[in-house]
Amino acid sequence: MAGNQKHSAPQTNRHDLEGLAASAASDNSSDRDFEINIPPFVGRLGGNGVALSRSRSNVAFLENVPDAAPLMSLREIANCKPFLTVPLWKSALMEGVGSLMLVWITIYANLSPAVIPATPTQRWGNFDNASFIGPLIGGILNFFYITMFTFCFGAVSGAHLNPTITIATFFARLCSLPRAILYVSFQVGGAALGGLLARASYGTRDFQVGGCWIYTDVVPIRDAFTVEFMACTILLFFAFGVGLDPRQKNIVGPTLGPFLVGLALASLSFGTGYTRYGYGGASLNPARCFGSYVGSSFPDFHWIHWVADIVACIFHAVFYHVVPPWEVQQSR
Repeated sequence: MAGNQKHSAPQTNRHDLEGLAASAASDNSSDRDFEINIPPFVGRLGGNGVALSRSRSNVAFLENVPDAAPLMSLREIANCKPFLTVPLWKSALMEGVGSLMLVWITIYANLSPAVIPATPTQRWGNFDNASFIGPLIGGILNFFYITMFTFCFGAVSGAHLNPTITIATFFARLCSLPRAILYVSFQVGGAALGGLLARASYGTRDFQVGGCWIYTDVVPIRDAFTVEFMACTILLFFAFGVGLDPRQKNIVGPTLGPFLVGLALASLSFGTGYTRYGYGGASLNPARCFGSYVGSSFPDFHWIHWVADIVACIFHAVFYHVVPPWEVQQSR
């Protein structure tokens, strides 16, 4: 019967397929091999760092990429030849793109009306109002955001996405002056665009962002400066310890490193965000606050987000040089 007939598709012989593949391969004029592209840079977060030795065989390469090896001399740090290298500009561009996205989402997810939160109650203190709930939600979200952005941009640019990290690696002699200038410039530019997009998303410039607001009539500037300095110092020790210390590479590695960096920043932003009434917590990223002020309005205390962070970078660098993770050996 016709209903019982079976129709089958034409069968292709496996040897015929192999022959077609071999024929297609022979038609190519050249064969190409590929390798993973992770430019050497010792200031790279996320456990993907590749450090070169300062042997004679690497002298020519290090002229263009001096921060491919640690412990640069002052002459190597100030070498301007990297400004002429296209890969450095590409990395800086990606720092700007990553900063734009990071700043936009962390602003939009952490903004609130530009009014001081309700006064703490006698029974619950800061634990029953927006001054506690806001940093809690922001800290949780920032953990995911920082972790994912570090995974995403770690192998591309080093995943600094923060002038504080770039300046700290510069003082630790892990980042050349040209890279530091380009990275910070693109980070700030990307953050400014992120702030403008946050304002366009929110529909008004009347907002404040966690980590970037202080009511100076309630909290003195010197107190906020102390919190910013201490929180930033702790962040740098955490970030360098789990993300930039070569001794931790086999322990932490490229998988766990971004999680720990994200956990460090998220916990610090949460832990400093609710204790003091009238203070939104440590910034830890001056470009993020700069972007939020571009989208809203500039206060007269924004300087502490830069000065306190830079002082923390210098403070951290002193200990980094006193007890360096690198041991100098004679090149052969």
